[in-house]
Amino acid sequence: MKWRRLNGQRIELPIQDAVEQAINRELDAGHKLKVCIGTDSQVRGGVIEFATVIVFLREKKGGFMFIHNDRMTQRMSLRERMITEVSKSIEVAYALCDLLDTYEVALEVHADINTDPHFQSNVALKEAMGYILGMGFEFKAKPDAFASSYCADKVV
Repeated sequence: MKWRRLNGQRIELPIQDAVEQAINRELDAGHKLKVCIGTDSQVRGGVIEFATVIVFLREKKGGFMFIHNDRMTQRMSLRERMITEVSKSIEVAYALCDLLDTYEVALEVHADINTDPHFQSNVALKEAMGYILGMGFEFKAKPDAFASSYCADKVV
């Protein structure tokens, strides 16, 4: 997986190493951290573009994020696309959870799924919530899922 920063700078290290460096730098600076992981997607023509973000929140001091973009040419229903977004987030969360536990950094997985049944994305809410909670992660959906709804949405 190729990762980058918001300014476009590539992250050459394996993502676990880059996250560990970021955590050490932030903790050394005296910041309390929380990590939120989310994915959003857009359908453009026959291509589905995905953006997964790792958002580092400094308590009362802003934050920063690492970004991974990828594409699929496969057709899928809205429910399938929502669950694919969640699985991409869980894949990253699972790769980082031991590291975050070691440094006692809180982790949330955000799903770009609306809790209001009047919205189409709500079709996947129960499955996504079960998937995330079943993997042992804290779950957030819209309107609280800013990592997927705002951060990833801006870079997809």
